[in-house]
Amino acid sequence: MGIIMWLIVGGVIGWLASIIMRTDGQQGIFLNIVVGIVGSFLGGLLLARGDINDAPLTVTTFLVSLIGAVVLLAIVNLVRRGRVR
Repeated sequence: MGIIMWLIVGGVIGWLASIIMRTDGQQGIFLNIVVGIVGSFLGGLLLARGDINDAPLTVTTFLVSLIGAVVLLAIVNLVRRGRVR
């Protein structure tokens, strides 16, 4: 059941991050899931001292994951286009 929650929450977080960064039409559901999961990991390392994966799903962990996904998309935009949107 845990992996299914990772995929669903990762997809939602990746989708919201792509809306915030205005890259919504450029990636599909698979990349939204990847961005959400990797962004959650990145946000956990940066903001929650690496222990976000052990925490239950709360508003705080959701926001940390969303911030991590937005930072990830900003880094990808910076590398691909030379600027952050």
